[in-house]
Amino acid sequence: MLIGAHVRDDDPVGAAAERGADVVQIFLADPQGWKKPPTHPQAEQLRSGELTVVVHSPYVVNVASPNNRIRIPSRKLVVQHAQEAAQVGAIGLVVHGGHVTQKDDPAVGFDNWRKFVERQQDEGGFAVPVFIENTAGGDNAMARSFDALSRLWDAVGEFGVGFCLDTCHAFAAGEDLVDVVDRAKAITGRIDLVHLNNSRDEFGSARDRHANIDTGTIDAEQLAAVAEAAGAPVVVETPAEGQAADIAFLRARLGR
Repeated sequence: MLIGAHVRDDDPVGAAAERGADVVQIFLADPQGWKKPPTHPQAEQLRSGELTVVVHSPYVVNVASPNNRIRIPSRKLVVQHAQEAAQVGAIGLVVHGGHVTQKDDPAVGFDNWRKFVERQQDEGGFAVPVFIENTAGGDNAMARSFDALSRLWDAVGEFGVGFCLDTCHAFAAGEDLVDVVDRAKAITGRIDLVHLNNSRDEFGSARDRHANIDTGTIDAEQLAAVAEAAGAPVVVETPAEGQAADIAFLRARLGR
C-alpha cells in the first residue's frame, strides 16, 4: 500500500523525503485560480522517479454548474490539468464533485458531468484518469451524500471515471465510516485513492476542516481500518507539521 501526503508544490521530491512518503499529491497551479498550469519544475524527476504522484485540480472547478461562465472554464481547466498531470507521471487528477445553486434542479448538475466526460471520451479521453472526490457540505452538492453520489455515478460510471474517498468529508457529511468503503464500492465499483484525513469538527457538521490522524474527532484506529479496507493509495491532507507522524502511524498499523 502506498502512503503519502499532499505536499508543497515547489519541491514535492524533497517534501516526500522529509515525510517518508512514497506517494505525493500536489497542485500544479493556484488552487483558487483559473490560469492554465505551467510545466512543473520537477516534472522530469517526478515522471522518471519512484514516487507515485497525484494531482489535485483547483478548488474553483465546478463542472456541475449551470452557469456557463463557471462550467465552461471548469471543463477547460480539468483538461489542461490532466495534460500537465501526465507530464509529472501522475496516476490521476482529483476533481471535486461540484454543486448547483439552491434554485437549480440537481439533475442538471449530474447531466453536466455526464456531458463533460462523454464529450471528452469522444475526443480521446483525459490525459490521466479523473478521480471524483466526495465533498463535505452543500445541500446541492453532487458528491456530498452517498445518495447524491449514486445519482452521479448513474450519470458518469460507464465512462470509467475514478473515485477518491475523503474520510473527513464523508464524516462531515454524516456518512458512517464503519462501512464507508463497502458502501462507496457498491456505488462506484472502485476506490482509486483515499484522502485519509481526521476532522476538527463533529460528525455531520458539514465543515471541511482537516486534522492530523491522532488529533481529530474521528478515532485513529477507524481511519486505519478505512485505509486497509480500501486497498488504494493513501494521501493525508493534514497539517504539514504532523504528516510524518501520520504516515508513520499508518505504516505501523497497516504493516507497510
